[in-house]
Amino acid sequence: MTRPRKIPLRVCVGCREKKSKKELVRIVKTPENLVELDSTGKKSGRGVYICPNRECLRNASKGNRLEKNLKSRIPPEILEKLHTDIEAMK
Repeated sequence: MTRPRKIPLRVCVGCREKKSKKELVRIVKTPENLVELDSTGKKSGRGVYICPNRECLRNASKGNRLEKNLKSRIPPEILEKLHTDIEAMK
């Protein structure tokens, strides 16, 4: 008898819902202090997970949850790039 595989769950910083890791997108602060979208989910650095929709990203940036979890100040132009990257994923 084999055990069923455990599905890794993560919390979205925008809506605070637990979802499977595959449903969410990872935003990472690299060791070079660049904040970017991590499409592979394997880049090194501090990461947070977010639903791939504009509303969750807006909630996360509005409440400073994104900056708090990444432990870094995020300039507005980087936030705008994240918005466009998430829109392009759809």
